[in-house]
Amino acid sequence: MKIHFIGIGGIGISGLAQYMHYKGHEVSGSDIADTAITQKLRKLGIGVTVPHDASVITNQNLVIHSAIIRPDNPEITEAKAQGIEVLARREALLKILDTSKVYSVAGAHGKSTTTAILTSIMEGSAIIGAESKAFGSNVRYNPQSDVMIFEADESDGSFINSNPHCAIVVNAEPEHMEYYDYNYELFYESYKTFISSAPCRVLNAEDPFLSKLVDKVEALWLHPSRDITNIEFVLINDEPHTRFTLKNLGSFDVWGFGKHIALDAALAIMAANESMDIELIREKILTFKGIKKRFDIVGAESGRVIIDDYGHHPTEIKATFESVKEYAHLKGFDKITAIWQPHKYSRTIDNLEEFINCFEGAQELIILPVWAAGETKREIDFADRFKRYNLIMADNITRANNTITIIKDKEALKTLDKGLIIGFGAGDLTYQIRGGA
Repeated sequence: MKIHFIGIGGIGISGLAQYMHYKGHEVSGSDIADTAITQKLRKLGIGVTVPHDASVITNQNLVIHSAIIRPDNPEITEAKAQGIEVLARREALLKILDTSKVYSVAGAHGKSTTTAILTSIMEGSAIIGAESKAFGSNVRYNPQSDVMIFEADESDGSFINSNPHCAIVVNAEPEHMEYYDYNYELFYESYKTFISSAPCRVLNAEDPFLSKLVDKVEALWLHPSRDITNIEFVLINDEPHTRFTLKNLGSFDVWGFGKHIALDAALAIMAANESMDIELIREKILTFKGIKKRFDIVGAESGRVIIDDYGHHPTEIKATFESVKEYAHLKGFDKITAIWQPHKYSRTIDNLEEFINCFEGAQELIILPVWAAGETKREIDFADRFKRYNLIMADNITRANNTITIIKDKEALKTLDKGLIIGFGAGDLTYQIRGGA
């Protein structure tokens, strides 16, 4: 088939595009701007047009678009005028995943890490919502296997269409509620539909919503407080690892720090153990090396470490920050500087009290302007609401020679060259803290 993807620069759509390219389809795409993702797609031989342009719609068999693409997009309009089938990503999943044995991972937080850990354990193809550092991509293709390890997305309800053989749910905390019109019943019903559609289920029994299903749904239930024991944080070859015992299955080491890492790993282990020997799982999990932008150590030398983290919800930031404090302790750092680029006005305002509390333990907090992600600007008094912290309001940061400079009104306010420095956000902070890389 000839397939065109609108919004191909998004991590989810790019994953589907790469997978269909590897399967032998002729793939093209478009987006509003060039990014590292679009450049990578071009290197694979996928034609990418910037910006959107109706002229790229020629004789394709199928056009697939991301959830944020408007119905009046010129390429959608032209495709419909030519009688070409147009599907949103959530609808396209029914076609793309219909013949695979899908291990589908869902949840508000931790699903990328859980999916990447499961990918390190199991053979098969994979589509992850982040780049696995073990193989340098968010997609792995294995034509010899019918297994697909898939990060399912609840933000547009598409996880329902992921054809799960095994439904793995890390948690079901309300997120992306704008898609569900802030209807919590509709949100939770979507999770029930996802779970019930899979013959195999691996669920976190201590999630507030999932706990209500314990006596109603047949599943492999994980009770983190009693099934995950002897948690230790250790450095292996100076890399952060969490060591833990899972049920009666023995001890496991997994890359990363934190109880949440142990939870993600435990769910992946239980899902894999449905079809794999536990000793092979114990060996394979060691190949997991983390995912890009999640506790991603992007600079390290004597006296300082720089970390990039995608966390943009207070639950994610709080969990990661606990890991940061443990890592700083093991490395002997007495100062932690957090740099936060809030993501979306709606998310920031909806969770403002939780954001205020999630940076406890930072010796310094730097807040950058909100990454609007297309939303209309709204006023938030960060200086007043976060005044309990040693706070700096800045415009951006720059990096050179493993040193971070804080910029306000085009002037350098301060240089960060000691201790542990971590950036949180899903906007362009990742490029600022990496020095453009």
